[in-house]
Amino acid sequence: MLIRLFQQDSTYSVRAWRGLHFPVVFVNFSGSSPAKRPKYLANCRWPNGFKCPRCGNQRAYVMTRLWQCAGCRHQVSLTSGTILHNTRVSLVLWFWAAYLMTTDKRGISALLLQRQLELRRYETAWMMLHKLRRAMVNVAREPLYGEVEIDEAWIGGPQAGLRGSRQLKGRRAALVLVAVEKRGKASGRLRIAVIPDFKTTTLSAFIQQHIAPGSTIYTDALKSFTGLDNIGYRHIARAQPKTTELRKGAKSVVPLADRAIGNLQQWLIGTYHGVSRAQLQVYLDEFVFRHNRRNQPMAAFQTLLGLGTQQQSTAYSRIRGALDLAPTSAHG
Repeated sequence: MLIRLFQQDSTYSVRAWRGLHFPVVFVNFSGSSPAKRPKYLANCRWPNGFKCPRCGNQRAYVMTRLWQCAGCRHQVSLTSGTILHNTRVSLVLWFWAAYLMTTDKRGISALLLQRQLELRRYETAWMMLHKLRRAMVNVAREPLYGEVEIDEAWIGGPQAGLRGSRQLKGRRAALVLVAVEKRGKASGRLRIAVIPDFKTTTLSAFIQQHIAPGSTIYTDALKSFTGLDNIGYRHIARAQPKTTELRKGAKSVVPLADRAIGNLQQWLIGTYHGVSRAQLQVYLDEFVFRHNRRNQPMAAFQTLLGLGTQQQSTAYSRIRGALDLAPTSAHG
């Protein structure tokens, strides 16, 4: 269903490449020696230096895309165990895709990427973008903390015949939960996840996963948010004005969360026009990745490559059918 939306020498150490930043490396990347490209990717994969997965030795011999441990001689492919595993697409095109995806505020659609990189098949561009999206969540990231606003929203166009905004049965739109840090009047970091319902257990699970205990959480008066004080949070709930009142200028009780929801909807409309409900979570992950790095788009490029080299490759058939995603993933 589509959701329509309005030793170099004899051994080599990666540490020698640490500190090479995006502008210096990438501007000359396409015209650089092919030998330099794997070295840069190696720096992203092993930012603290090469470490043999078998014996733990930190020195290796470089053999094109294979790295041979100087201790036990175990060979490691530079792309094995990453989203680039068994890829037939050149590293240059992968780097360009990551660059275009992270530096354009609007993002890039598969059709536009196909044209920009002159790829023969649309499916290749689509798969590259989806593999990169699946690499945008750092499982070791810190939770939100301090003051945090939370609100829920429907992602999808209007639908006739529904009774109220809480009706789940028969609704085509997807329900998402948004949490954003308050930094004075500005927004801090963001988390968004598709959720199945409004149950207290569902909302509490999201909060405990993404927000540090002791934080102050601001919400509307939805009853499902009750009980947060009992699980280690300070909860401030206030009645949200009706939609008609908000349109007339009434102030939202969660303005930063509402702003994030509005920006999300505009981004989905402007860049993608329609997204699969099954794939929605990875688009939310991309939006969160962009938002959290909006002031450092160049650094986002290297961050994405680093995250991408920590992710296992997923088969096309599983990505195409969203079989690698939980029905209501809580990535955010």
